[in-house]
Amino acid sequence: MVGRIASVETLAEDVRQRLSGTLHVQPISLAIGCACGILTAWACAAITRSFVVAAVAVGITLFAVVRVAISAWLNRDPEGRANSWFHEIYPLLTFFYAALTGMLAALMLLADAPAGAQLIAVSYMMAYCSVTSVRTAGRPMVALGQMAVSLLPVGVACLIIGTLPALVLAVTLPCYAVGMTTMSLTVFRNLTHQLEAADTRLRHAEELRMQARTDLVTGLINRSGFSVAFEPLAAALPEGRKLALLWLDLHRFKVLNDTMGHTAGDKVLAEVAKRLDEVAPTGSVLSRFAGDEFLLATTVASRAEAEELTHAVSATVGRPVRLNGERVESGAYIGVALLPDDAPNTEKLMQAADLALFHAKVLGPHKVCFFDNSMTHELARKKEIEDELRAAIQKDELAIFFQPIIDLENGRIRSFEALVRWYHPEKGELFPDEFIPVAEDTGLIITLGNWITAQAARAASTWPEDVTLAVNLSPVQIKAPGAALGILAALKEARLDPSRLELEVTESLFVEDDENTTEFMSQLAREGVRFALDDFGTGYSSLHYINRYPFRTIKVDRSFISGPQTGKRSDAIIRAVAEMGTTLDMEIVAEGLETIEQVQAVRTAGCSLGQGYYFSRAVPDYLAALLLTQEAQRMAEQDNQPLSRLAV
Repeated sequence: MVGRIASVETLAEDVRQRLSGTLHVQPISLAIGCACGILTAWACAAITRSFVVAAVAVGITLFAVVRVAISAWLNRDPEGRANSWFHEIYPLLTFFYAALTGMLAALMLLADAPAGAQLIAVSYMMAYCSVTSVRTAGRPMVALGQMAVSLLPVGVACLIIGTLPALVLAVTLPCYAVGMTTMSLTVFRNLTHQLEAADTRLRHAEELRMQARTDLVTGLINRSGFSVAFEPLAAALPEGRKLALLWLDLHRFKVLNDTMGHTAGDKVLAEVAKRLDEVAPTGSVLSRFAGDEFLLATTVASRAEAEELTHAVSATVGRPVRLNGERVESGAYIGVALLPDDAPNTEKLMQAADLALFHAKVLGPHKVCFFDNSMTHELARKKEIEDELRAAIQKDELAIFFQPIIDLENGRIRSFEALVRWYHPEKGELFPDEFIPVAEDTGLIITLGNWITAQAARAASTWPEDVTLAVNLSPVQIKAPGAALGILAALKEARLDPSRLELEVTESLFVEDDENTTEFMSQLAREGVRFALDDFGTGYSSLHYINRYPFRTIKVDRSFISGPQTGKRSDAIIRAVAEMGTTLDMEIVAEGLETIEQVQAVRTAGCSLGQGYYFSRAVPDYLAALLLTQEAQRMAEQDNQPLSRLAV
């Protein structure tokens, strides 16, 4: 049992201190108990008129007052309770007090005092032992010590008296002590278990909180952790210093992740985090904020220091990464904003850095951009369009319209070009020239382009089999990993034969002469998908592209048909292109036809197909189906359809 009592000394120090603190809870109840002790002592002194009993009463009064005062003080001062040297003195005071209560009862028995005096003295002594066994259970040694010094004088007195009742009491007291000790140990054990369980729950809660705020891949704090750490850093910003926020977005990380796998992507993220941690100043807040985005917040003395830090960050992140012996190019776009120069608070600072990052992405790979007030309106507008466009795709606010491409020989509809239209519920119609560049800058064109292809393919699957579908593809969309598979999947889902799809690409796609572009076009061409070179004549060395890539159609840009520079030279260019198309067995489409004279001119020049407002504007899918129905009716009435406007 002693070993079990002594186990309190092996407890963690904080648990031991909290158990010690239980000695000082509820000082009012302690005061009531001490008051009862004082009343009992002075009652016994008055009954016996003994100097010795009076001296004991004085001692009980003195120690009672001191105990209550110390307990009340420690109860009001938790920090003092945890550290005060009174913890070491207080048990001694309880021992003296308990010993005096035992001496008082023993004196009453030995002096053969009146039965009433003996009764109240012994009763208070035993009641005190009972209460203290529970009240001081947080310190079992204190409880056991008090019972020992209190019961021992009474037991000795009973043995000295030697009467039968006294001997019975002498035998009963040890049994009583064992019972009270067992009770005290039980309470102590329960208190200990409760404290240890509470500590375990707190540790688990803290671990979960840390896990919730930590990114497992990089070991940095995540978005939640950044929110917690960022505000105090800004609040403690010294006077005269600035808070710099660097927002990084890794360049081509999604491509790396998709081509080399998530394991390789995680290694790159971990390496970038390590490099950022090395270059970040002491006291900075560094976070992996989102997938491939990192935030670095730190205090700087000036904008020049922020620029120096930003260039150091860009340089270290831009170094190639080695993955399994393979050199992988890295780098990041970086947007930077300063508090209080660019924003009055942390929320606005985040917005400013985000806008700066958006502008950096527009400028190109590995670019660094500091926030400037002049960019707010333009970038905010682009950001607004990006957010609204994402929502529009989800809410079906976008629609696909179809503009017919006409066979200039017989007037029949050979194909429809799919064009996206956005009817904003509040702003009305937004033109493609306004939102397509934003979609390309932000990468949203990938999602948008896949949606357009899927929707258009579903509509085309209901048309006659000799009518094809033309879809414009952005270079960004084409270079996305899995782009070819995504298009083939859309065709399969719509049950549209690949040979009925023609993808229109511009010459800007081939500026980098990317191998991915070659593989993309080759993979789809093998499945039967056709390709058209759009806006021919406005870009670079187009003949090289025509010779290298599997184009079946060339679309002559409208500037040669209806632009301000039209004339003999443009006519000669159209004739040359048409002759080349005939030689290479390619279709030549004249865009932007608005008058019958233009139609006759391009047909005379040798163009096989025409497209423009002269024939029809872009129309919804149900009107495109109506055009095909009307054409079928006309074809049933006569063999050839004159080149005239289509009536919807």
